[in-house]
Amino acid sequence: MRTAEIHHKTNETDIRLSLKLDGSGQHEISTGVGFLDHLLSHVAVHGLFDLQLDAVGDLHVDTHHTVEDCALALGRAFDQALGERKGIARMGSAYVPMDEALALVVADLSGRPYAVIQAEWHTPSVGGVATSLFPHFLESLAAAARCNLHARVLYGRDDHHQAEALFKALGRALGAAAQLDPRRAGAVPSTKGTLV
Repeated sequence: MRTAEIHHKTNETDIRLSLKLDGSGQHEISTGVGFLDHLLSHVAVHGLFDLQLDAVGDLHVDTHHTVEDCALALGRAFDQALGERKGIARMGSAYVPMDEALALVVADLSGRPYAVIQAEWHTPSVGGVATSLFPHFLESLAAAARCNLHARVLYGRDDHHQAEALFKALGRALGAAAQLDPRRAGAVPSTKGTLV
């Protein structure tokens, strides 16, 4: 079973998370930040991951630590559940529209963390979450998951739609990359023979 259990506890947050890569999109998410719950539910549903996430953070300060640490915990869960990454497709991509907005995410579960995020936001926040935290979430996730992640909002007018398209595309791209490819017969998808 490609699953992970993560407990991430600091002076700023306390997060418990379970992830099943080969799921059906079932999810129970409670971070104390409604819009973050909404975005993470898209990752689970569109990636077909089963995700349970319960976070308590220092929201009296702001949402930064909760958003960041949820990304780190989710990234660590992906890294743990993928194990040696044998037999996976490794790379996945998705274009996702949301009304007038269009987003693209390309993921390579290469074992080498890197993130390139391109998005222009029109407002300082959506649903109480600073729009500057959306790229920070993706960068933190990529680092902890040891994933090469390129994400781009190609266009859009409404920041809610842009964020939603971006996180749906994230789920679909990660879902495609994490899929087991029976043609690989359990081999590591790399000419080097290892993904580290």
